[in-house]
Amino acid sequence: MDRTERFYKIERLIAERRVVTRDELLAELEVSLATLKRDLEYLRSRLEAPIIWDRDAGGYRYETDPNTPSFELPGMWFSAAEIHALLSMEALLESLGPGLLTPHVQPLLTRLRAMLDREDIPLEAVNKRIRVMRSSGRRYEPRHFTPIAHAVLKRQRLMIDHRHRGRNEVTRREVSPQRLTYYRENWYLEAWCHLRNELRSFGLDAIEGVWSSTEAAKEVSEQRLKKVLDAGYGIFSGEKVEWAELRFAPERARWVSKETWHPDQEGAFDDAGYYTLRIPYSAPFELAMDVMRHLPEVEVIAPASLREEVHARLTQALQAMQTPQR
Repeated sequence: MDRTERFYKIERLIAERRVVTRDELLAELEVSLATLKRDLEYLRSRLEAPIIWDRDAGGYRYETDPNTPSFELPGMWFSAAEIHALLSMEALLESLGPGLLTPHVQPLLTRLRAMLDREDIPLEAVNKRIRVMRSSGRRYEPRHFTPIAHAVLKRQRLMIDHRHRGRNEVTRREVSPQRLTYYRENWYLEAWCHLRNELRSFGLDAIEGVWSSTEAAKEVSEQRLKKVLDAGYGIFSGEKVEWAELRFAPERARWVSKETWHPDQEGAFDDAGYYTLRIPYSAPFELAMDVMRHLPEVEVIAPASLREEVHARLTQALQAMQTPQR
């Protein structure tokens, strides 16, 4: 019987019998007293099992506390989502510089490492054999994040200098922050733009200056935020929503059918193995780029405007490739 099996047997015996004597545990586990003590200490210190020695009852039992949920051992190993979250949190905590959280980070980091570090699979092996790779993240000015986050939570307006990448122009805008969104490895400020008099998403990497204000932010209802910012595909949203219909060849369909492009998407296979995907979108920019990733194994069935957008981008790319370099 390996150590993990012993842990589960100890947990089951105490749960079933309420109180288990030392001799009973030794007989059931077939281990030495020293091994039993090490197992019990690991359960208490690393897995937070509330096991106590009850002198009056003459055995081990769980400490009863009405404010504490009943103890249950974790699964044999973490799920994919759990290990991704734990490794991501460890990397994030290690990257934090001096600040308000600094005194609290190290104990939390120690706790996370203890959760990941198992005797049968040590933390060193986890970090060596399991990788969490990030891509497409654009650099933003770290000192801008704190005033932006503060304004979002305190419901105060901001003045920002925002660079429009397409025109390479910087404009100063007064905005009423509504939400901070982390999407595809990048941070976005979703705010009411008082210059344009509409909701806009601003990539933090495109913000070159931030000034706090004591003036209260304009409040936008949750219903309006969802309608304008969440209804369409991706981060580039708008109030007018259209539906795109894409048809993927069988080879690509086997991949795309497993992907989530939008919470409200609709997808179906036909008899020939082609996969048709319908998704709502507001602005064609981001959707067109994602469609082009799957060429030539995807066809834009509708609407015609999206089909023309993809065609125009392909034409421009072909012309650029055919132009001799100087």
